[in-house]
Amino acid sequence: QDYKRDWKPLEERSCTDIPWLIIFTVFCIGMACICGFPIATGAASRLISGYDSYGNTCGQNNTKIEGVPLSGRDMRENKYVFFLDPCNLDLINRKIKSIALCVSKCPSTELKTYQDVKQFALNNGSHLCSYDIYQTKYTSHSERFTKCPKLPVPTSKAVPVFHRCIPMDISCYAEFAQAFVTFVSDNTVLRRVVAGVMASKEIIMGLCVLALVLSLIMMVVIRYISKVLVWILTVLVIIGSIGGTGVLWWLYVDHRKALDNNTISVFGKEVASDNVTALLVYAIGATIFTVILLIVMFFMRKRVALTISLFHVAGKVFIHLPLLVLQPVWTFLCLMLFWVYWIAVLLFLGTSGEDKGVVEYEMQGPLQYLVWYHAVGLIWISEFILAFQQMTIAGSVVTYYFTRNKSQMPATPILSSMVRTIRYHLGTLAKGSFIITLVKIPRLILTYIHSQLKGKENACARCMLKACVCCLWCLEKCLAYLNQNAYTATAINSTNFCTSARDALLILVENALRVAAINTVGDFVLFLGKVLIVSLWVLPLLIVCLFAFLVAHCFLSVFENVVDVLFLCFAVDSKYNDGSPGREYYMDKALMVRGSCV
Repeated sequence: QDYKRDWKPLEERSCTDIPWLIIFTVFCIGMACICGFPIATGAASRLISGYDSYGNTCGQNNTKIEGVPLSGRDMRENKYVFFLDPCNLDLINRKIKSIALCVSKCPSTELKTYQDVKQFALNNGSHLCSYDIYQTKYTSHSERFTKCPKLPVPTSKAVPVFHRCIPMDISCYAEFAQAFVTFVSDNTVLRRVVAGVMASKEIIMGLCVLALVLSLIMMVVIRYISKVLVWILTVLVIIGSIGGTGVLWWLYVDHRKALDNNTISVFGKEVASDNVTALLVYAIGATIFTVILLIVMFFMRKRVALTISLFHVAGKVFIHLPLLVLQPVWTFLCLMLFWVYWIAVLLFLGTSGEDKGVVEYEMQGPLQYLVWYHAVGLIWISEFILAFQQMTIAGSVVTYYFTRNKSQMPATPILSSMVRTIRYHLGTLAKGSFIITLVKIPRLILTYIHSQLKGKENACARCMLKACVCCLWCLEKCLAYLNQNAYTATAINSTNFCTSARDALLILVENALRVAAINTVGDFVLFLGKVLIVSLWVLPLLIVCLFAFLVAHCFLSVFENVVDVLFLCFAVDSKYNDGSPGREYYMDKALMVRGSCV
């Protein structure tokens, strides 16, 4: 209660949460070391170049593996992996159940007999049978049916980068394809969906692009239609509440008269009496709810007007800062690049373990802990990237809001915000994203445990697990909202995470009713905008609807972020300025009119 500190927008800049930046840097160095470990031990080379069933990496001179007679061979001339039975797929373990060999060339023509296999080996120097069978013995060796390729050997071609010989004829996978086709043909709904997608794939792609365009347009147009949407919503809620209450009272009076006039059989009088009582309770409850709702809406009408004004000013922000709409694109690209890197390193780790027999590599000992470290890195760094977007948007909007003369704004406010964030506030982002990570990890673990124990645990344990997951989800959402406002406070005052979070929380508590109005009415208006974009499609299948909603969500979430930042700036401006000389408002005129009435 004694805590009090003045907000000083954009007056001073200093580095924040440096210890957390150091911790995050050390963690990222650890992630780089995890990437370097499989590269140094040859696991990355095994994944990319491929290896045979005896531990030899193709395209390299290999060292002898103890206990594996055919290991340690010079494969510098044999750069491709050839499978004796490439069509033997293990879909569960996602691999080909076949002996693999390193060859210098993939069969470019179909080999129908062992004589053809022998001739191919003599001409190209490629051992298509196991290395312990001489090429001249291919046609007569007693183990040719197990150690030589299954006949006929299909035409194959090396996959770029990964150097695997893959059959060119898709009929090689006829069994898998037939099973899939049978499943599709037996499932009428699925068959119709697949047929519809294939028949209208060009339309679907066009509509997906249209959804992207509509989302961009909606961000600008919503400043003009927000007032209409809000008042339509208000009128519908009022009519619905009053109409529903009136119907309940009408049903109660009708049933009451029927009961009083003895028009109901003796057998049904007891039931009718219970129905009348229930209708009376429902009618009274609906009346109380409607009265409270009307009172709340009456006193909240000015704050609803503030929400409309914030939407109007947010539209102006996008006119002055049009590149803000591209923030989801850059963030998505950064996340995609990081996820590709993360998956690649995970695959590298999968071939970093000890050699078991002649084929499998298993992670044991410290390697298992590296995977957990790598998994934490996935969440923390992903959250850090998202936090960087929030801080960039917050810095841009704060600069716009607290610049009295808009013509004196930086030439590139978004780039300036990014540079300012990188120079001063990466530690704050690291701390905020780590807090979200701490909540996400146990929630994901509990979700995984629940899925593994599905059908095995009792009802009490199932209920407790779901309750824990739900509580952690709610905590995560609350912390995410607080983090977003903390980043805005950091962008304004250049304070550390904890101080910014405390300052933002105090401002939000002082403006609790305004926050409630913005987070209910404002969020619902944005939701209507997303639904409006989705509902423009006639029946272009669920693919387009899902894509349209995701695109609308990404772009309109930026709009929502801008509104939240504007509100915090408005609250600080209202608290420390009154419009008098020397204490002029920073706010837009639209906010000045509405804000003075609230």
